[in-house]
Amino acid sequence: MRCYVEASMVREKLGELNKESFVSLVAKLIGESKYVQNNPPELIPEEDRIVRHVMDALLPHSTSTGGGPLILNHVTYKPNRGNLIVEYPGTQPGKILSFVGMHMDVVTANPQEWDFDPFSLSIDGDKLRGRGTTDCLGHVALVTELMRTLGRTKPLLKSTVVAVFIASEENSSIPGVGVDALVKDGLLDNLKTGPLFWIDTADKQPCIGTGGMIPWKLHVTGKLFHSGLAHKAINPFELGMEALKEIQTRFYKDFPSHPKEQIYGFATPSTMKPTQWSYPGGGINQIPYDCTLSGDVRLTPFYNVADVIKKLNEYVEDLNKNIEKIPTRGPVSKYILPDEDLRGRMEISFDEASSGVACNLESRGYHVLCQATKDAVGHVKPYSITGTLPLIRELQDEGFDVQTAGYGLMATYHAKNEYCLLSDMCQGYQVFAGIIAQLEE
Repeated sequence: MRCYVEASMVREKLGELNKESFVSLVAKLIGESKYVQNNPPELIPEEDRIVRHVMDALLPHSTSTGGGPLILNHVTYKPNRGNLIVEYPGTQPGKILSFVGMHMDVVTANPQEWDFDPFSLSIDGDKLRGRGTTDCLGHVALVTELMRTLGRTKPLLKSTVVAVFIASEENSSIPGVGVDALVKDGLLDNLKTGPLFWIDTADKQPCIGTGGMIPWKLHVTGKLFHSGLAHKAINPFELGMEALKEIQTRFYKDFPSHPKEQIYGFATPSTMKPTQWSYPGGGINQIPYDCTLSGDVRLTPFYNVADVIKKLNEYVEDLNKNIEKIPTRGPVSKYILPDEDLRGRMEISFDEASSGVACNLESRGYHVLCQATKDAVGHVKPYSITGTLPLIRELQDEGFDVQTAGYGLMATYHAKNEYCLLSDMCQGYQVFAGIIAQLEE
């Protein structure tokens, strides 16, 4: 029998995180982390291994067993790669809140580089250690415990509470597996009527802004020649370095720090920088024919990705036309060989780009997240980073009111020796309870 509770009693009804139950579930999930590493084509995760543990925890409180209120929907688009939608029904049609983004895949881990086994849970005081504890199997377990408590205590809520555990967040090279497919099939359309809390960030505070990412490659063509006769070569290294300096100068002029970045608390403005350099090889006494500089643009969400790509193409086109104006290096450095009718040349190309996110700071979801964080953690300090979460932007573009939070540690995301703090996860559970309670008012 479901018992009615006033909004002010919701926190009491949900209580505190059951640490023993939570840690036991985390141990089971981390024990599967070896098999949910996502690095195709070598490593294809089997997220259904995680789904099974979550369902084992929730089935006793589900409609599937005839004795509980939870509605479970296991949705699979690829073999062994399921998603799980869990619904705790409320009494008021259209009143809904959701926790989404708890993904069941992880990045790779090399046991030889870790101080402990990444694929089994170990505990060191307050630390829960293992691949996925912060990103994101710890959050899978945390939201599972929330839904299990709802199913067990059966509070009569106005709001329907939905949890969506997803596949394939860590690698987008195989589309149509996770939340993108769920949205395409309309399985999450009902979540548009209320706030959607994406639970996959860190450090216990609302993350209100993320960056877009534009991976780029600048291919530079010169002329190969012996380094002792440098006047007969076009050095692609020198051309690339000088041209990139000019490209960056123009980028920062056209896309300067935006006034809204201060409002959102972005750690950095938009940036363009090289991160890799490659060339065909050869002896140290040989000036190579070509080279490639690679890097990325991290773009705050107040600028348009298409506008940046257009500008970068224009910069390179102009530099090719006016290559004689690019600074050279040394007395015989040159980018044109008139006697041979040769000119150095640059081409810029782009891999798949994604846009950043600016959460709606006027929404009810944002305000209840901030208040719940203040109540549970003791303070609230929203932050923004130019790290990229493309799935969130896609949800936002589809009309979802997305707010983001997480209770792992940013310093251990994708890092060796990953861990989270049990005390942080306990506070995260209290944030969830606070969100539900406030939205009942």
